[in-house]
Amino acid sequence: MSVALRPLRQDDGERVRAWRNAPHVSTHMYTDHPVGEAEHAAWLETALAAQDRRYWIILDDERPVGLANLVKIDRANRRCDWAYYLGETDTRGRGVGACVEYLVAEEVFGPMRLNKLACEVFVANEAVWRLHESFGFVREAHYRDHIWKGGRYHDVYGLALLAVDWSERRTEVQDRLAARGHAPGDLAVRAA
Repeated sequence: MSVALRPLRQDDGERVRAWRNAPHVSTHMYTDHPVGEAEHAAWLETALAAQDRRYWIILDDERPVGLANLVKIDRANRRCDWAYYLGETDTRGRGVGACVEYLVAEEVFGPMRLNKLACEVFVANEAVWRLHESFGFVREAHYRDHIWKGGRYHDVYGLALLAVDWSERRTEVQDRLAARGHAPGDLAVRAA
């Protein structure tokens, strides 16, 4: 199986909006409403033009299955935030998320030469924050009552991975992925 990230394109718009509105994705997002056509079109226009962000479509054997992004890219402080989701439910449990995490870390700490990759995850989304921790992410914050969603407050973990942490974990992660059938040579971040 090959997993790749390719740049988001205009023609991805409706697919991404459907993923964003899918219950298995929207439950883990900060917004609490269905994303309409106009709102999504404005988001897509900004996403395609932004200089401080990168958006990729996740490909599983060339089939679009989700979205990954870097936001708040701060070259002066050499840091950024990131997130991803798998829009296609049949990708779950196959290691696609781990491959995406590997590719993003490789991009951030390799060609981009940043020092810190950060993210926020609902405390209730244990599978995702545990995945991050298995890559070397460290919990730096526990934001109590951080997001109002579904008529109540939710706690959020702030996690981060430093370049030095990644250099210490990289080989272990590659071995773990290879053991699941995901050789690093089968993974790629593609240019526009």
